[in-house]
Amino acid sequence: MPKRIDMSLERVAAVRDRMGLHFEAVVVTVAGTNGKGSTCAMLESIALQAGWRVGLYIKPHLVHFEERCRIGGAPVAASDLAPHFEAVERARGEIPLTYFEFTTLAILRALALAPLDLVILEVGLGGRLDAVNIVDADAVVITSIDIDHVEYLGPDREGIGLEKAHVMRPGRPAIVSDPMPPASIELHAQAIGADLWRVGRDFGHAGDRQQWQWWGRKQRFSGLGFPALRGANQLINASGVLAVLEALRPRLPVAVQAIRTGLALVDLPGRFQIVPGQPTLVLDVAHNLQSVSALAINLDQMGFYPRTHAVFGAMADKDLPRLLARMQALVDDWHFCDLPTARAARAQDLAALCPAKPGQPAPQCHADPAQALRAAVDAADPADRIVVFGSFYTVGGVLKEGLPRRQAPHVG
Repeated sequence: MPKRIDMSLERVAAVRDRMGLHFEAVVVTVAGTNGKGSTCAMLESIALQAGWRVGLYIKPHLVHFEERCRIGGAPVAASDLAPHFEAVERARGEIPLTYFEFTTLAILRALALAPLDLVILEVGLGGRLDAVNIVDADAVVITSIDIDHVEYLGPDREGIGLEKAHVMRPGRPAIVSDPMPPASIELHAQAIGADLWRVGRDFGHAGDRQQWQWWGRKQRFSGLGFPALRGANQLINASGVLAVLEALRPRLPVAVQAIRTGLALVDLPGRFQIVPGQPTLVLDVAHNLQSVSALAINLDQMGFYPRTHAVFGAMADKDLPRLLARMQALVDDWHFCDLPTARAARAQDLAALCPAKPGQPAPQCHADPAQALRAAVDAADPADRIVVFGSFYTVGGVLKEGLPRRQAPHVG
């Protein structure tokens, strides 16, 4: 049986009510296993280009906590968030709250009190019991569903899909961008009377290497440029974004030029982020089998590199043997790192799962991601590539001093 983070949202809802927390803006909740951050970023970027005032709650952060709360496309300053934390502390009284519940309530208050037209809320690891679910969203997006966090959500896609489906609300649009969603999602939508939008029935996309097209229930767009976020999977996310925009069109109309510009300008660090230099650096927070498989495909499509060096650190509860096996054919040199949390797998344990292939160096272990990246740079030639992937702690660990400057030793 999956663990329950809490038996209900009654405590969080009680504090919400004490605070008088409610939204005047249109609210979109985004749930799913992979693709949530990209979906939120594209929706935010397009809405900003359309001239709407936009707030975003996205998580987890890579370096600074303030990354989780964005207004007008920029993080809210810590000093501006402080009064909202104080308001939660005053309102909760004797009610215990977890770190996630407390911080969620503070950020929700910051967004609710700002003069916004659209608020985008990213769910954490579930849906039904996630603190974000105290808000009745005007529309929801459910991205891809994969097996992850099994100790909380269960061991199969049907159970995980049902947990995430609980962000839906009766009579309101529920966009499902997973091309093969669990049946439990549609069954729950039918049970509560949600307005379910499914890929292939209510919306879809097609395209070639130059451009792509999208169709919905009443709208069609052709000749679209690809999102600035890299990776073939981003078209699936973008298709779901356009579906939610059509569903919300009566309240938040968006012109096609805003869609084009928003997709062209969207930025989200750590999602197949390619940093030019010598060697090339790729940053990706892929940490479950579905996202690592997408990373492997994207890496394979980048072209030829003499050698690929990998920096990897992840939580111990992930399916680590399968994740590493999926990347083995692409990686020539492994650098495993410890992470600053008790939940993380030790670098030595990761190395034991990944014995060196004939003719390749033995995996190296490092105390932190930054140290692992420095070692990978020292081992790389200028024409090589380095891939930093796994936990947000891994990618955040190499970004905490800004984008790394790399200078591999040149071969004479």
